[in-house]
Amino acid sequence: MTAIADHHTAGTTDLASADYVALDEEWSTHNYHPLPVVISHGEGAWVTDVEGRRYLDFLSGYSSLNFGHRHPALVAAAVEQLGRVTLTSRAFHHDQFGLFCRELASLTGTEMVLAMNSGAEAVESAIKVARKWAYQVKGVPEGTAEIIVAGSNFHGRTTTIVSFSTDETARNDFGPFTPGFKVVKYGNLDEIESAISPRTAAVLIEPIQGEAGVVVPPAGYLAGIRRLCDEHNVLFIADEIQSGLGRTGELFALDHEGIRADLYTLGKALGGGIMPVSAVVGSKAVLGVLKPGEHGSTFGGNPLACAVGRAVVRLLETGEFQERSRELGAYLHSSLGSLIGSGVAEVRGRGLWAGVEIAPGGPVGRSASEALAARGVLCKETQATTLRVAPPLVITRDEIDLGVQAIAEVVRPV
Repeated sequence: MTAIADHHTAGTTDLASADYVALDEEWSTHNYHPLPVVISHGEGAWVTDVEGRRYLDFLSGYSSLNFGHRHPALVAAAVEQLGRVTLTSRAFHHDQFGLFCRELASLTGTEMVLAMNSGAEAVESAIKVARKWAYQVKGVPEGTAEIIVAGSNFHGRTTTIVSFSTDETARNDFGPFTPGFKVVKYGNLDEIESAISPRTAAVLIEPIQGEAGVVVPPAGYLAGIRRLCDEHNVLFIADEIQSGLGRTGELFALDHEGIRADLYTLGKALGGGIMPVSAVVGSKAVLGVLKPGEHGSTFGGNPLACAVGRAVVRLLETGEFQERSRELGAYLHSSLGSLIGSGVAEVRGRGLWAGVEIAPGGPVGRSASEALAARGVLCKETQATTLRVAPPLVITRDEIDLGVQAIAEVVRPV
């Protein structure tokens, strides 16, 4: 370890992967269990480790890299802005913020943007907005607002958000928890209807549950939520942080059912894999309840984030990436579906997003992920027996074939 500690020069590349892993293990908090792959470069759908081995990225930073690594338009926008100004704080205006908000609102068909940084911040912000709306607009008695959420959800890791998680790993030893949430079974519309009361401010739902294994709800479920929210004067908050911005073949996963949310939480791909950029978008009637001093973020809506976010909006405005996700997603699901009965029990998802359920008797998720990495494909398990597949939207059919072939080899019964 002494030899490793002597390397202080930024950009040092003469260490081996094992050395970098050892540094991480000694000096960083062990809140992740990454695969022992040390990435130093990335381009498109591919990354390269410090020894020069190339890997096909079949995860895309959990949908943060929808446009691939170092997309030229996004890098150009970031570099140009780096040469001008990167941070002002919201104490002042800057020349990227209003344009970013207008362009994102136009893309999403909304009226107002609340710019933040991480996805969890966006969800926390939406919760605060929904509660304030409930008190000021709906007339819910102060301090009694309730938000309905679904079991097996993943909305982030802040203390409020893990308060309504059903994942014990996310919750254990982090209490006391924030009250005000009702948890119902995902996909069950009757449970949502039974949970609604005069105190209900909002229903907060992932249109597709990613961490749960890329679970798609029954047809009509999301439209049913919209109907119930309209009937009971309740806000519909769609967490589209992973499912949005082209991942499922539409701008939003809700678009598959032809419905709209009152608020959308966005993140991950909004920063193009370059910056943490998130936002809550919706109507002025809802987001307009916030007044100066009631909510904010030093870095939220900073010039660099806005410049990158504007470039992301321009990429999505053409519809090219949504179309790629639709067409290549159909090809991906067909290819993965051919493995059912040969080590795969089920394939779930939409667009270029799939949960591959490994058949009983096959490798557990972690060992499957390690075996895929050994074959040059980077993927990650979720819920122990599911491989979460989410390649960049710039991937090709030939590259999909490489990834699926590796999965076939890994899960094939002995």
